[in-house]
Amino acid sequence: MAKSNGNGANLGFENQMWAAADKLRGHMDASEYKHVVLGLIFLKYISDAFQAMYKQLEASKETAYTDPEDRDEYAAANIFWVPKEARWSVLQSNAKQPTIGKLIDDAMVAIEKENPTLKGVLPKDYGRPSLDKYRLGELIDIVSKIGLGDDESRSKDILGRVYEYFLGRFAAAEGKGGGEFYTPRCVVNLLVRMIEPYKGRVYDPCCGSGGMFVQSERFVEEHGGRLGDIAIYGQESNSTTWRLAMMNLAIRGLDANLGGQNADSFHNDLHKDLRADFILANPPFNMSDWGGERLREDARWKYGIPPVNNANYAWIQHFIHHLSPTGVAGFVMANGSMSTNTASEGEIRRNIIDADLVDCMIALPGQLFYTTQIPVCLWFVARNKKNGKFRDRSGHTLFIDARKLGSLIDRTHKDFSDEEIDKIAATYHAWRGVGANPRVRPNSDDGHAQGSALTEYQDVLGFCKSATIDEIREHGYVLTPGRYVGAAEIEDDGVPFEEKMAELSATLYEQFAEADRLEAVIKRNLEVLGYGQ
Repeated sequence: MAKSNGNGANLGFENQMWAAADKLRGHMDASEYKHVVLGLIFLKYISDAFQAMYKQLEASKETAYTDPEDRDEYAAANIFWVPKEARWSVLQSNAKQPTIGKLIDDAMVAIEKENPTLKGVLPKDYGRPSLDKYRLGELIDIVSKIGLGDDESRSKDILGRVYEYFLGRFAAAEGKGGGEFYTPRCVVNLLVRMIEPYKGRVYDPCCGSGGMFVQSERFVEEHGGRLGDIAIYGQESNSTTWRLAMMNLAIRGLDANLGGQNADSFHNDLHKDLRADFILANPPFNMSDWGGERLREDARWKYGIPPVNNANYAWIQHFIHHLSPTGVAGFVMANGSMSTNTASEGEIRRNIIDADLVDCMIALPGQLFYTTQIPVCLWFVARNKKNGKFRDRSGHTLFIDARKLGSLIDRTHKDFSDEEIDKIAATYHAWRGVGANPRVRPNSDDGHAQGSALTEYQDVLGFCKSATIDEIREHGYVLTPGRYVGAAEIEDDGVPFEEKMAELSATLYEQFAEADRLEAVIKRNLEVLGYGQ
């Protein structure tokens, strides 16, 4: 069974690199150390990309009259201009000098000055006294090995993999706080596979480190599309996380509109007029301090005013507000969102269901996230279930119970296999499927994929159920999949009950006898040691 690693890359050299880099952390918190490491990886990336282009221009300057020091050549190829003092070879040659911290800070400042899109993004505190310069030099040596021995065409992808992998490892190292900027890759992959953002506007108003966007672009390219087929819009309230996202997207060569600075989506919506074709998000769970008391009257609260002590239904309505007429949203929510009747939440959920917006609900197993060990769920909301590109599913909602899927990748965290993601996504696509030739998958004008269903949809007891709005009403507007899919049938092994009961009873009495024997042995040993009664 193919396994994807929950940290975002296949376990290989990335794991060894992490182990080596983590040894240098010393007494520094993971939350602080991540900016040191990820900043260096980013610096190595843009320097490598620059150097590869430099070599091409150098090789062709006699025949094509190119100048490797001409900045316009790099701008035309969408490559960051790296000043001489900021190039990795310079930093690597000075890695053992006590001034290396200041040299890196100066390099970051120079790069931001030469590339306005990176202004205010890069970390610039490598020269602080608390950062051990000897260990910093060792870390530069480790980062220098990324991509070494590989051709330059693969260097970008390798650096991207390492950056993504390290993001996940830092999330694990930081525990609850770390997961706030990182959504496990298997969950991101499942969301993307479900809604298939082939072409159009993709939006995430709480984008963290940008994983949803990276996976969306990867999906487009893997299915024959081109970089740039989707337009990326995002927003992030945390300034350091916003910078992580900007670097993550730059490493992948993705052009994105993240609003120009960090900002709160509720109180400073940087994309007010955006109506997105696809929304992918993992908002903070159960936010109690979201400032709801200052937003009692807001155009986004079409289905009810969310409570001031919990932002879950504020997020849900924010997503709906920003959907295009044919848009689809897939997002993570705390399990309580499916059944809560606290304050106005039950009423809002009822209004959203009655408006026929809930397309699919998925119950996930616990232990997928770094922020929480409790299980969470996925919501999928569709503006138009009568979209002619798909089967008319108006008045119906698909429920999938995936709580039994996934397997442990360490003592505390689970991951989905590729096959399990395929199973869930294929079920949804079959339910939404089109036409008599489901294997054909042309791109549609509105960017949605057609023909993703390979089989006709069928309810599966214990796993999936297509329910009507009337059925949901009968369940009190509760959206918990377990209420609808039922319990899976237990396979009959053909052994008569009396025979099975006799066998189990015999085994139990044997265990009783063994317990008595062991108890007697323990008592004798205690007596020998002088502890008898």
